[in-house]
Amino acid sequence: MSEQYLRSGIFLAPFHNHDENPTLSIERDLELLEHLDRLNYHEAWIGEHHSGGFELIACPEMFIAAAAQRPRHIRLGTGVVSLPYHNPFMLADRMVQLDHMTRGRAMFGVGPGALVHDALKISIDPGDQRRMMNESFDVIVRLLRGEIVTHKTDWFNLTEAQLQLRPYTRPTMELAVASARSPSGSLLAGKYGVGMLSIGGTAPAQMERHTANWGLYEETARANGHIPDRKNWRVVGFFHLAETRERARENVRFGVQAFANYFRDVATFPIIPPDVGDPVEWLIETGTACIGTPDDAIAYIDRLIAGSGGFGVLCELAQNWADWEATKRHYELMARFVHPHYQQSRDLLRASYDYATSHHVDFTGKASAAIEKEIARHAAARGAAAPRRDAAE
Repeated sequence: MSEQYLRSGIFLAPFHNHDENPTLSIERDLELLEHLDRLNYHEAWIGEHHSGGFELIACPEMFIAAAAQRPRHIRLGTGVVSLPYHNPFMLADRMVQLDHMTRGRAMFGVGPGALVHDALKISIDPGDQRRMMNESFDVIVRLLRGEIVTHKTDWFNLTEAQLQLRPYTRPTMELAVASARSPSGSLLAGKYGVGMLSIGGTAPAQMERHTANWGLYEETARANGHIPDRKNWRVVGFFHLAETRERARENVRFGVQAFANYFRDVATFPIIPPDVGDPVEWLIETGTACIGTPDDAIAYIDRLIAGSGGFGVLCELAQNWADWEATKRHYELMARFVHPHYQQSRDLLRASYDYATSHHVDFTGKASAAIEKEIARHAAARGAAAPRRDAAE
């Protein structure tokens, strides 16, 4: 049993093969959040992408506004809004409205933008994106605090800008910054003492980089007067579970090749090298993904915790490697058998069961003695009553 309470979540880009009906794909994403809510997942992060034909959601705020009407408990975050693509005042205003509409269940995740062709379509130099992210986030934090902001850059100009609504969540809605290969995300998150979203996989090499970035986060947070807390660190990994390892491998062959092709041909960095013969076996052997049983998932997560020193939320990448029914079954297995291992939800049940079994002989002996005593008492009472009836006759 792990002593660390690990919250559960997903990172929903989403990924949908372009040979499917996109309307139904988006509807299935909404249904997935309802399914996860019933399974007691804590949170889901929704991405922003505008090209490439695979990641369909262009406006995570719009998706969250619709999704929030269905599930009752799960928290919903932008995962992430690409700050260079938006005027910071307009974006902050939309997010505060979303905070009110969701009664505080919305979270605000930000990043520079992952797809180069998204940036180029609106004439943004990819080399400027991280600078633009920093400039925007500084303004957004001030606006969320209720400040009046006058600030001019080469891409936005705010004049006495102040939000007309305070956030529903006080003092502000939860904020997080994406961190992948470069240190820019961890430095920005640490500067403001907000959460960090480590994306890009959980293979050993990637976890080393994430752990190093968390170290930068802690150092930067302390230098800016914040107390770093690992519960605000989210790590995104690849998982697919089934009842057996063989079935899990068979399930993911449904969509893993299309996923590999997308990251090889379209996305910025390939996840599965192009010369790999069997992507499923490569994902398993390199530790890039956990494809197996709930016990395999626990062993895999234990490795992540041991290597990193611990984090607050395990987010699964919603990759659609398996078909819809097998995907739903995967999340059910995670919720039933993996999450409780890290959330101490079964320990008192087990302790109560163990106590009962260790005292079983004593308890059953006392129960039998009590029953025999009652039988004897009843028999004695009947025997005493019989002579009185005879006398009356």
